[in-house]
Parts: sequence; structure tokens; C-alpha cells
Amino acid sequence: MARTVGIGIQSFEKVRRNSCFYVDKTGFIKEWWENQDDVTLITRPRRFGKTLMLDTLEQFFSIKYKENGALFEGLSIWEDEKYRKLQGTYPVIFLSFAEIKECNYADARKRMNYILTGLYSRHYYLMNSDALTAADKSYFEGVRENMGDVEAAMAIQKLSEYLFRHHGKRVLILLDEYDTPLQEAYAGGYWKELVTFTRSLFNATFKSNPYLERAIMTGITRVSKESIFSDLNNLEVITATTGKYGDAFGFTQQEVSDALREYGLIEEEEEVKYWYDGFNFGDVSNIYNPWSIINYLDKREYRPYWANTSSNGLIGKLIREGDPSIKIAMEDLLHGKSFSTGLDEQIVFSQLESRENAVWSLLLASGYVKLKSYTLKEGKIKCELVLTNQEVHVMFEVMIEDWFAEFTPAYNAFIKALLCDDKKGMNIYMNKVALATFSSFDTGKKPSEATEPERFYHGFVLGLLVDLGERYILTSNRESGYGRYDVMLEPKQKEDPGILLEFKVYDPDEENTLEDTVQSALTQINDKHYAATLEAKGIAPDRIRKYGFAFEGKKVLIG
Repeated sequence: MARTVGIGIQSFEKVRRNSCFYVDKTGFIKEWWENQDDVTLITRPRRFGKTLMLDTLEQFFSIKYKENGALFEGLSIWEDEKYRKLQGTYPVIFLSFAEIKECNYADARKRMNYILTGLYSRHYYLMNSDALTAADKSYFEGVRENMGDVEAAMAIQKLSEYLFRHHGKRVLILLDEYDTPLQEAYAGGYWKELVTFTRSLFNATFKSNPYLERAIMTGITRVSKESIFSDLNNLEVITATTGKYGDAFGFTQQEVSDALREYGLIEEEEEVKYWYDGFNFGDVSNIYNPWSIINYLDKREYRPYWANTSSNGLIGKLIREGDPSIKIAMEDLLHGKSFSTGLDEQIVFSQLESRENAVWSLLLASGYVKLKSYTLKEGKIKCELVLTNQEVHVMFEVMIEDWFAEFTPAYNAFIKALLCDDKKGMNIYMNKVALATFSSFDTGKKPSEATEPERFYHGFVLGLLVDLGERYILTSNRESGYGRYDVMLEPKQKEDPGILLEFKVYDPDEENTLEDTVQSALTQINDKHYAATLEAKGIAPDRIRKYGFAFEGKKVLIG
């Protein structure tokens, strides 16, 4: 009989005691322990089992759980007598920054103090230890919600010392989602303040901590060394391009096939692969997101389970407000094409708005794109990216639709007017859409009339791609005739017309009125013979519509 599928369980003990569906990943314990790295940072996308793995490590190593060895019976780690003897023999500090999502620095620090206070409370038995002096116990009692930066930065190291003195062994430190507060700090505008504190905390915890045996940090991104890891020369970093531990997080093809067979779903294997396969870590390919597979086994419906639970706000903001070239690349990716770019896996959040490579690095780390190929030359990574799978494709389509969600009636009315060749309706509804969205597509502190239309129309094109995808093949900024058109809609059905759109910003030095700008756009379509590509595909010239879009501030005129 198939095991019960438990959704969202991050407790190893709960999974094992309740005989829930579980894929044995305990081989990672042995691999990590024998590598003997002091501090290991492992980056993987959300919902890849990082929290469950750290909980498993605590259950395996912690003195507190020395009676829980039976939980590991039948798993790969229990096959080796050496590791059976190792279980339950170390003091372990396990904490998570997953809930530090405050809007300002003061609240973020307060939340961190609460986490540290809770950590001390779980080890309150140390207050009865003869190994602690009166001064130690005074410090212990002083770990409170209102403690300052200095006390908080030293809290984990001091607890390590107390555990070492009491148990006579150096500690293991497990930190989950180390980068969540840093991402929130970037979004909330208090990046510099939090980085300064985090650097001090990490230095005291992982670098200058004489009571540390080994440590693991997990997160989504590798935040730049200069930001918070400048003092950590003992850090082993595992990213998407690193082969080490490649199959330790996420499900392999064999593990997914075995699961489908257990639940009588093996005939769905190819469709499951289409939807949920696609993650690559180093030279290990065909890795599945566990959250999606577990939910599919439970519900037996194809949905974007993982994408809907991930934090997509920052990704959406960077694509919507980013340089037009990012939107053009997204268009290619949504068409199933690849995109070539340089890559720096050390995320510098301050560069996300100015460096395109930083955005793609974040997208790769977050799991939304995958490496089709990459080369490493002179320390620089050049890669070819594609969307990870169908689940991610659907996620981006929904995200783009959400950009226009607040004014869906006007947007839908524009689409209808466009298809009906109703220029009056197009003008009415396009102005409503543009008025409401220009600022949301412009990332500048002082939105300019020159940059707003450029950013807006590329975002708008992605919207057209999603909404008209069943009837048209949409492309933009491609060569045709004697130049590059702005937007081309190639019909999939013979009865539909071909459509060309050209966008221009009103230039008072060259044009007297907005109508002149429209005429200039139409003239460019004809003079550059942008219709050549459509005509070459057998679409008669009289079945090709041409529209000029003229922008003046937030006003639009279509002709």
C-alpha cells in the first residue's frame, strides 16, 4: 500500500513516525561529514528540502536526540556501523531566519533578537550547569528581545562556548535560510544597516568561533563575499553550477519514477517530466522540485504548485521595472528559446537595478531558469539559459497577467479593439492602460518621458504575448526588410490578419503634433518594409495591418 503523502512536513521525526512518503537523502550526511569542510553554504531554490535536511541533521547528530536512532533504521546512513555510533553525539545549534521579513531595520533586528532568545530558551538547562560561571549565567539571562547589536552578534558564539563547556565537545551549527532577511532588506531599503550587523554576526559565529566543529548554512542565493562573508576564508560554497551534493536536494529521475510507480501513476511519467523536471546542479541533471512532486502525488493534477508558493515579488519587480533588454529576453524564453548571458553567482543586491547579469544570476539561483550550457574561462562564466519547465512557464504567464490585473477590463477591451481594427476603441482603452501602468514599469527615481514608453511597451508586449498566444506568434525587435520592427503578430490561423506595431516618442524638435509622430511611425513601417517577413510566409499585403503608437508623456495616440 502506498504511503500517506504529508504536505508541508519539515520535521524528519514526524515524517518517519507517521510513515509518510519520504525519499531517503541521508546519504548526504555521510558525504558531508567525510568532506570535513568547516563551513558549508548550500544554495538551492525554495521548497527543495533544505529545511527538512537540516532537521534531519539535527535529529542525527544532536545529543538531545540520542534516543532517536530508530528513526534512521532502513535508511542508507544506518547501513554503516561507524555512523550508527555517531548518531546523537554532538551538541547542535539549529536556527532559521525564514521568518525575518520585516519592512525596516529596527523590526528586522528585533525579530532576530526574538529568534536568538528562543534559541537560548531551548538550551535553558545550561543555567543549571556547573560549567557556567555566574558571569556566564548573567550574560545568558541578558539575551533578550531588546539586546543591542554587539550582544546579539556574539550570542551564537557564546552559546557555542557554553555547550562546549557543558558537553565537552565542539558544536555543530545549522542555519536555515540565511539570506531571507537580506532579500527583505534590499526590498525594504535597509540593506546597508543589516549587512553591517550580519557581517559581525557571521564573523563571530563561523570564523572566530573556537567552539565550532562544523556548520551548514542554506539559502537561495550566494550573497556576495564582500557583503557579509568578507572574513570567512573557511567557507565552502555550493551553488547551481557546483557538482558537489548535486542529488542531495530535490528528487532524481529514478526517485520520481519509483514514487509514480508506488502510487500507480507510472503512465504519467512523461507528462510529469514535462511539467516538473529541468533543474540542473553542476553535472547532475533531471532534478525535480520535491514540493511539486509531492503535491502532484497527493492531488494528481498538473498545476504550478512550487511556483505558486515561491516568493515571486522581487522577481516580478525586477522584470517589470528592468531594462527593456530583460523583457526582450523574457519574450524569447517564453517562446521556448534560450538566452545567452554572463553570470556571477555572487549576488550583489545593490546591482540588481543596474546590471542585467545580476538579475539573471538571481533567476538562476531561484530556479526560474536553468543552465542549458555554460563555459568557464578565466574565472568568468558564460551560459545559455532556458526556462526550467512548464510549471515555471505558467508562473511567468500568470505574473505578466497580474501586471495588468488592476485594469483588466480596459486591457481586455484594448485587445478586443485591436483584433477588430477599432482604432477609436484602441485609443480610448490604451490611454487608460498606459496612464495606470507607466510608473509601475519605470524603475527610475525620477521617471522620464523618454524612458517610460520604452519600458512600458516592452512590458505591454509580454502581455500581448500571453493573451494572444493561442492566435498569434508574437515577436519584437527582430530584423525584417531593411530594419528592426517593434512588434509583429504573425497569425496562426489563415483567417486572422498579420499585425505590425511601431512605437515612437513625440519629439518636439522634429514633429509639430502627436499626429505627426504617428505618421512617422507608419512611414517607418512602410519605408523599412517591415512586412517582408509576413509576406514571405504567404500573408497578402492587404491582410497586414499597420499601427503607429505615439507617446507624449503618459498620453498615447494610435493611428
